[in-house]
Amino acid sequence: MDENTLTIDGEFGIYRVAELKPQILAHVIDIDEPALALGNVTEIDAAGLQLLLFARREAANLGKRLRIGSASPAVEEVLHVAGLSAEALEEAVP
Repeated sequence: MDENTLTIDGEFGIYRVAELKPQILAHVIDIDEPALALGNVTEIDAAGLQLLLFARREAANLGKRLRIGSASPAVEEVLHVAGLSAEALEEAVP
């Protein structure tokens, strides 16, 4: 992974959102082309999805695009249920 990519491993849900939010927000603010590697996420819930959408909005507010470098099957499934995809998550926020 390059310095533009923040890797998230393990659970990405309600019990870790408080820990992950400041890390992800700092990454979005500090990196010109922020990306998240979610290929090692074992579980994600609505709180994790909400944090992803928040990060996407914050990146857009800064004139950036948040890339998803990889997505685990668990992430892909939650995005699918929400009617999204990793590619759609990267699209510009109105």
